[in-house]
Amino acid sequence: MDLRTRLTRVALAQPAVLLVTSPGATRERLAVEAELERRDWPQAAGPASADLVVFAGTPLPVREDDWAERVWQGVPAPRARVTVTDAVHAAHALDHGHATLLKPGTQHAGHQGHMNHQGHGADHEHESGHGEHGGAHEEHGGHEEQADHGGHEGHGGHEGHRPNGEHAAHQGHGHMDHGGMDHGAMGHGGHQHHMGAVAGLPMAERAADRDELRLDRLHVPLGPALPDWPAGLVLRLELQGDVVQRAEVDPVPTPSASGPAFWNEPWLRAMTGEPVTVGEAARRQCAAHLDSLGRLLGVAGWIDAAGRARDARDSLLGGAGRDELVPRIRPLVRRLRRSWTLRWLLAGVGAQARGPVGGDVHSRLIAWLDAIEHALDAIDGRERLPARPLRGPRGRVDTETPPSQSLLDALPELLEGAEFACARLIVASLDPDLDELAPQQLPVGRNHG
Repeated sequence: MDLRTRLTRVALAQPAVLLVTSPGATRERLAVEAELERRDWPQAAGPASADLVVFAGTPLPVREDDWAERVWQGVPAPRARVTVTDAVHAAHALDHGHATLLKPGTQHAGHQGHMNHQGHGADHEHESGHGEHGGAHEEHGGHEEQADHGGHEGHGGHEGHRPNGEHAAHQGHGHMDHGGMDHGAMGHGGHQHHMGAVAGLPMAERAADRDELRLDRLHVPLGPALPDWPAGLVLRLELQGDVVQRAEVDPVPTPSASGPAFWNEPWLRAMTGEPVTVGEAARRQCAAHLDSLGRLLGVAGWIDAAGRARDARDSLLGGAGRDELVPRIRPLVRRLRRSWTLRWLLAGVGAQARGPVGGDVHSRLIAWLDAIEHALDAIDGRERLPARPLRGPRGRVDTETPPSQSLLDALPELLEGAEFACARLIVASLDPDLDELAPQQLPVGRNHG
């Protein structure tokens, strides 16, 4: 083994993983995140810093744009990718992707692996070649490999820094796009400009901002492939300087059929008459709020606290008892509640006087902490969940409009006038669950939503 191979294998011993989640694949995402934590593999901030791309669920096109392929093309060689469509196969998918990265052919020739893990014994395709138009042959093993000499250099994430050393709100985005801007893998056409092009490069249009200054007006997409970002969400922002002038939520691509929304599952089961205990619902609700809390803290740059929230979430979903969970969750809640740094960072951001998301980002954080403590006290409850009201982590699930739809409807107003650096904090403080928007197939076959 030559020196180059040895060094590459050492560098890839703990590959950086870019986890990209599709709507309806929350269970798969959680399984992959738990496995990454167990292996101590870091998560990449964007394609340029990734070694292994893991798609949780099958990526769906946005406005007929194959954004997932654009994410993939932004990952430099050596690289590998896997698609996990069944949570029980998360560990096997990571093993295969890692093995592909360590193959000598991958390290030197730039091969990429791809494998679908669907929980069945179907044959798998295995494709390889040299250069852009290599030949292909079929093999077993559940993956396809493609040659890529040199790869594509992307542009990694960036984190703002507050004077106290905490990271600020805006982190790395997904795919390298027009002009080197990186906004979450929206691909060609993501930036809409209206003044023609110079040397093939589109130009921005000018318009008056709130201070009557003539500034460039840029149309910037965010999503769907960003760290700590709601699965499947795409926002289209109109920026002047660093201020959001207008925001639009793209129509959300969802599977034509899916199982119950993961976080709402206990309440959806109760709707069918299935006996569900108060403790079961409280456990899922507490875990859901810890998951949202981890996203918000991750965007805010509080990486250690975000990791603690996710660890507690995984323990809850794994069935840990209250005696084990309280000493882990209560100190975290107390620390976040008392933190003046968080208050300074989040207070006044994304404020709304009334409506479904009243308050600002910090008040929404405090609401999650209150709900976590309340649910934690009830996770051992054995009484049956009442038939009404059925209130899940984001609101009533027994109404015609899913609660996350109300959160999406509130986003444009909250984002307009906000600084671009705060946009992701605002989104994370709402954390809409787009799984709620998909056609729900209830456990007994009744359709809902």
